[in-house]
Amino acid sequence: MNLWEQFLDDIWNSVSDTDLWMTVLKVVLRILMFLIISSIAKRILYRVIEHLMDPRSSKRLKLRARRVQTVGKLLKNTVSYIVNFIVILLILGEFNINLAPLLAGAGVIGLAIGFGAQSLVKDVITGFFIILEDHFSVGDVIETGKFKGTVEMIGLRATRLRSWTGEIYVIPNGSITDVTNYSVNNSLAVVDISVAASEQLDQAMDVVRGVLSRIEDVNLVGTPELLGVQAITASDVTLRITAVCRPNTQAVVSRHLYAEIKKAFESARNPRYYSMESAERIGGA
Repeated sequence: MNLWEQFLDDIWNSVSDTDLWMTVLKVVLRILMFLIISSIAKRILYRVIEHLMDPRSSKRLKLRARRVQTVGKLLKNTVSYIVNFIVILLILGEFNINLAPLLAGAGVIGLAIGFGAQSLVKDVITGFFIILEDHFSVGDVIETGKFKGTVEMIGLRATRLRSWTGEIYVIPNGSITDVTNYSVNNSLAVVDISVAASEQLDQAMDVVRGVLSRIEDVNLVGTPELLGVQAITASDVTLRITAVCRPNTQAVVSRHLYAEIKKAFESARNPRYYSMESAERIGGA
C-alpha cells in the first residue's frame, strides 16, 4: 500500500510542478509559432509562384494557358513538401531528439532509393522539363519514336497518347528523346487528280477551279490553289491542288476536295473516267 501511495504522490508532484508546466507551455507555444510561420511562408511562396506563372506579368517564362495550372501546382507541391519537412525537424528538435543520426539515416536511405530508381528519377526530371518548356500540350497530335497519337495526359512520370484507331500508349517520359508536333503550325493538304490524257485539259482545269472557288470548309485557312500540271504519262495528266488548312486537318480537307471535284466532274457530264490519287503533306503556313 505504501508503494501505491508513493506512486500517486509522485504523479501528483509531477502534475503540480509549475516548472514542468511552464516548460510544456513554452514547447507548445514554439510549436504553434513554427506552424504559423510555416503557413505564412507557404502563402507568400504560393503568391510568388502565381505571379511567376501569370503570362501577363512574366515575359521570361512563357507558357500556354493550359500549362500554367500544371506547372504552378507542381511548384506549390514542392514548396509544401520542403516547408513541412523543415517544420517536422524543428518540432522533433523541441523534444530533444538528436537529428544528426536521423538525417544521416535518411540520407543513406535516400541514396539507396536513388540508385535503385534511376529510371524513375529520369522520368520525373524529363517530365518536369516537358511541362516547363512546353514541348507539347494535351490535345496535340504528336509522334515520338514509333508512337503517334493525340496527347491525353502529361504526367511527371509518363505521357499517355491515344492513336486514331483507339489504342492507348503510355510512354515513360525518360524514353521521349525527340518529338514531332503536328498541332503547332497550319497543315498543307496536297491533292493530285489524274485526268485521262485524251480529255481537254483546259476543260478539266476549269471544272477544278470552279470547285476551289466555291468550296467551304471550316478547316480551310484560305482558298485552295490549283498549281497546274504535276506530271504527264501516256494515259494520264496529273493536276496538283494545295490547300492550307488548320493543324492536323489535311486528311479531312483532302477527302472533302476529292468528293466535291468528283461531283463537279459528274455534273459536267464528262464521259471519261477521272481518277484521283491522294498525296498529303504536312507543312508550315
